[in-house]
Amino acid sequence: MKAMKIDFAPRTLRRVLFHLHPAVLVLAGAGALLCAGAAVGTYALVEQKRERQHQLQHLQTRVAALSARPVEVAKVAIPEAQAAFVNGAVLQLNLPWRELQDAVLAATPRKVALVAMEPDPRKRVLKITAETKSSDDMVDYVAALKEQDSFSGVILTRHEINEQDPNRPLRFQLEATWQAR
Repeated sequence: MKAMKIDFAPRTLRRVLFHLHPAVLVLAGAGALLCAGAAVGTYALVEQKRERQHQLQHLQTRVAALSARPVEVAKVAIPEAQAAFVNGAVLQLNLPWRELQDAVLAATPRKVALVAMEPDPRKRVLKITAETKSSDDMVDYVAALKEQDSFSGVILTRHEINEQDPNRPLRFQLEATWQAR
């Protein structure tokens, strides 16, 4: 015969838990732990979202404050002499030195010795001082410079024989106008 379960006691929580299978209790505990973990994770995400929104609002107010007021630049009076000096220095720095040197060196034969090259950036003129032994070499050098693409005009401005030097070289000066590129 089969055992009969006769139980007339009122149903209480303690009594229901006593009659439950242990696996159900373990699953219920695991479910409760998972729900608690999800709640803690959700709380952390909500707090992180609040913090990010606070940072975004702070940055937006800073950007609005910075863009609302114009940046004031201190007005400094620069004397004309200083401005002219600075502009002259900028012109000197912006000279096409490499191109000018390459053009002059390409046209300079071995018989001609370069003494000086002085650019005038405002007039776009390069003053060249050179020495040679004969006037024919001087004329050939001027003609060679005229053939260079970098120069639009070459003019012989001065020539003289250097009496103080024992070799008596012919020193000459010419002006070459360079083209803007």
